[in-house]
Amino acid sequence: MTLAELEQAKAASLKEIAAATDGAAVEALRVKYVGRNGSIPALIKAMKDVPKEERPAFGKAVQAWKAEVEAALAGKGGGGSTEKAVEADLTLPGRWWGLGVRHPLSRVIEETAAIFGRLGFTVADGPELENRFNNFTALNTPPHHPSQDRTDTFWFGEDCLLRTQTSPVQIRTMMENKPPIRVICPGRTYRRDTTDATHSANFHQIEGLYVDTLPQKPVSLADLKSVLAYFAKEMMGEGVTVRFRPHFFPFTEPSVEVDFTCHVCKGKGCNVCKQSGWIEVAGAGMVDPRVFKHVGYDPEKVSGYAFGFGVERIAMIKYGIPDIRWLYENDIRFLSQLG
Repeated sequence: MTLAELEQAKAASLKEIAAATDGAAVEALRVKYVGRNGSIPALIKAMKDVPKEERPAFGKAVQAWKAEVEAALAGKGGGGSTEKAVEADLTLPGRWWGLGVRHPLSRVIEETAAIFGRLGFTVADGPELENRFNNFTALNTPPHHPSQDRTDTFWFGEDCLLRTQTSPVQIRTMMENKPPIRVICPGRTYRRDTTDATHSANFHQIEGLYVDTLPQKPVSLADLKSVLAYFAKEMMGEGVTVRFRPHFFPFTEPSVEVDFTCHVCKGKGCNVCKQSGWIEVAGAGMVDPRVFKHVGYDPEKVSGYAFGFGVERIAMIKYGIPDIRWLYENDIRFLSQLG
């Protein structure tokens, strides 16, 4: 097509558009000239066949034609049917799509931060990509410990990993600040777990740390128990009590497992608590002196406690969720029940 022929085609197209009297005719012309397989896109695709010396002028003319056709179509309503617009009853009430609700994991994290905030704790955050020292060494975890195996932890080289707990945030906080320290550390953590009803390779933890100076403000296991008892009551409701059982963790001494009375049977025994009346919720203990040494504290001058629990665990207990995978599927039918 020559430039003269192109000008004739442009004039004819504009004349057709001007003569169109309804939305259907305008839409048909839009498809004919600027649709995916229309005349103008076909010319643009054929630009490679135009002689090199004529290509700039030809391309400019094609673009001008396209702009004029689009402007003419817009003046006619852009191919839309004005008749359909008139048929709409604008007096009808709008559709109610409903409001979203907070995800149960977000609820638990926010509620936990509020509860511990009333006790003077602040929220600390840290990177999810950590080094060996912060995630293991500073927490008194020996190199041969199973948690450092590549079958348990996501490693990137020899000194870089996805954190397996939020305890590294406690280490960073102590290395950057002097006592007193009172923080909780919520966040994502990662372990090479096989996903099932109670396990996930990506989950959330909240860990807490309180450190103060000796002998002015000694921190004891009794302080830890009172704080967790308050948390249990505020999170799970009145009547929930706390039980400590001896345990072992590399970073605390002494160490305990923390149980809450079953919220379903109130301690009488049921299928949820396996007839024991108790549900295991957290791990805790007094910070090991070796951990204090790793962060530059004198263990003779400070004392403190630490605790940690899974956010998913609390959410499943609090909202009666039987499968951890439900928390990640974003199924509106499930989430809307928690509104």
